[in-house]
Amino acid sequence: MLNFIIPFIVLILVVVFIHEYGHYYFAKKYGVGVTDFSIGFGKEIFGWNDKSGTRWKICMIPLGGYVKFFGDRNVFSQSDQEELIKQYNEKDREKLFVLKPLYQRSLIVAAGPIANFILAAVIFCFIYMFVGKDFTPAVISEVQKDSPAEISGMKNNDIILEINNTKVKSILDVSKLIMMSTSETIDFKLLRYDQNISLKVKPNVIEAEDNLGNKVKKRIIGIKLGTENTQINHKKLNPIKAIYYSLNEVYFVSISSLKYLGSMLTGKGDSSQLGGPIRIAKITGQVAEFGIVPFLSIMAYISISLGLVNLFPIPLLDGGHLMFYGFEKILGRPLSQKTQEGFFRIGMFLLLSLMFFATFNDLKDLGLF
Repeated sequence: MLNFIIPFIVLILVVVFIHEYGHYYFAKKYGVGVTDFSIGFGKEIFGWNDKSGTRWKICMIPLGGYVKFFGDRNVFSQSDQEELIKQYNEKDREKLFVLKPLYQRSLIVAAGPIANFILAAVIFCFIYMFVGKDFTPAVISEVQKDSPAEISGMKNNDIILEINNTKVKSILDVSKLIMMSTSETIDFKLLRYDQNISLKVKPNVIEAEDNLGNKVKKRIIGIKLGTENTQINHKKLNPIKAIYYSLNEVYFVSISSLKYLGSMLTGKGDSSQLGGPIRIAKITGQVAEFGIVPFLSIMAYISISLGLVNLFPIPLLDGGHLMFYGFEKILGRPLSQKTQEGFFRIGMFLLLSLMFFATFNDLKDLGLF
């Protein structure tokens, strides 16, 4: 059990700290007072006060964190600013978040998710520079009889160039792109004897186990991949190329995740793969056993997911705050407190429903249902 818990806690501490530090950095930059910087919720385990009066603390429940601003009940558009101003003297008003210009408030809120994307990009960049990135061409060494690949016209020695209009830069990209596809058919672009060929393949969906032994629904087309002339092309990248490919990976994971979530909302995606903290802890522990590089990689993917989810326009999340600021910009004034509270209740319901569903999947994955 400790093999799962310790890596999970380390991952959450780093990812959440970076997220909250994004908020904190821009808050301090624009002169907003910060009273609390908390990693975790609930009872404080330990903490300290810095020179500016901010309480830095670690709390009992390591499933998130928060930055609390001076005088703020929340970071939504404040509709009762006049009442709020009366409570503070002129010096303290300068530290109030809600009295800052709209663009500053928006940057402070958006900085958390942005920090998560930057963390992921930095991790990928260091891996590509110091460990390397694979560029081995994806050559089909075997097409299984009567498989979707054979039916569509794939042949041995075809080189896969693109899947769903995404370039295949490595043999490692193929399974990832097939698994993350959401449409009924998958578009392939192949190189066959110096000629480009486009094919559509309808994958089979089977119950299987991933490389970590977890039950998943796999999309398979019935091919085996080899290497062209048995040459494996794995190389360390210079900083410029490493930055390019790391940003590309962050973009690809973000877009693919959005497509996957969209497919679930339309009923086409496999919602059983949506997991919560239990599944994340399990996978983190399993991956950590393979070494520091796989652990850092899963940290990058979780960081992207945290940043992405927090941008959803749901009250309680950063994206919900940004949504209210958008209304404020369009209307020229904040929404009424009553309207915001209505959105807040809807957001609470959506988040609780999502947490319940993800936890149910986690328990089902453990064989408890």
